[in-house]
Amino acid sequence: MMRLALATAIFAATLFPAAAELLAPSKDRLFALPATIETSDDGARIVVDYQEMRDINGRDEIPERRAHAAYVDLSVRRAQRDVTVQTPAGNVAHVAVGKVEGTRFIVAYLHGQGGNRRQGADDFTFGGNFNRIKNLAAQNGGLYLSPDFADFGTTGAGQVAALLKTYANAAPQAPIFVACGSAGGAICWQLAQDGDLAPRLGGLLLLGSHWDEGFLDSAAFRARVPVYLGHGSRDRVFPVERQEAFFRAIRAAAPGYPARFVRFETGSHGTPIRMTDWRAVINWMSER
Repeated sequence: MMRLALATAIFAATLFPAAAELLAPSKDRLFALPATIETSDDGARIVVDYQEMRDINGRDEIPERRAHAAYVDLSVRRAQRDVTVQTPAGNVAHVAVGKVEGTRFIVAYLHGQGGNRRQGADDFTFGGNFNRIKNLAAQNGGLYLSPDFADFGTTGAGQVAALLKTYANAAPQAPIFVACGSAGGAICWQLAQDGDLAPRLGGLLLLGSHWDEGFLDSAAFRARVPVYLGHGSRDRVFPVERQEAFFRAIRAAAPGYPARFVRFETGSHGTPIRMTDWRAVINWMSER
């Protein structure tokens, strides 16, 4: 078991190499990726050993509803606010955690169909993974946002873009990392087309989401904004084979492009939201 854990840690360091880290350690052992089963594409794609009995039932006090206490730190609620900001696209309600003025970085989570701003701020669901990113932001001088938006079309994308630009104006040097769950990916791909926002993007994280060939003609692609694609092999909403093909299309269109694919073997649609290691991914993106 010790050898397996060491091998996994070494591989994770290869996939997400360390340098001057944007995010300091925080419960890393609990949230580290499971053991690696397979690697390909020069190490840019990995398959990891997801197991429902271990990664849900063993991690949650109430499966899929409440993580064990070890996975959460509720002190971050002192830095959390439920606010509405007036933007050129209208009022945008959102949860904000961390520092606003002079923040070092911004992370935004965009929910999928049927979700709302509270999903990305829930401390106990998805194995405590949202609680972890909230703590990572607050502990490292960053800002975490989980907004509401009208739809997954141009109106919703316009609201999200306006919100991000509002906060970005208060922190001109802060990179913006946008994570999109499921149908929220439609907004990620629209933000990639925004010529004003793209240069500020530190990375896009697609979590159990879909593909968009239009990304290959986007401002974000030309700026070589890093892309992380996390997907469950048993996703019944968006087939993993289509997302893997899109990942390879990115790499074929621009050799050496900073794209990473993590396949959670036997994982379902929501698995990447639960299992993605926020710290490892964002540190990798910030070093590109």
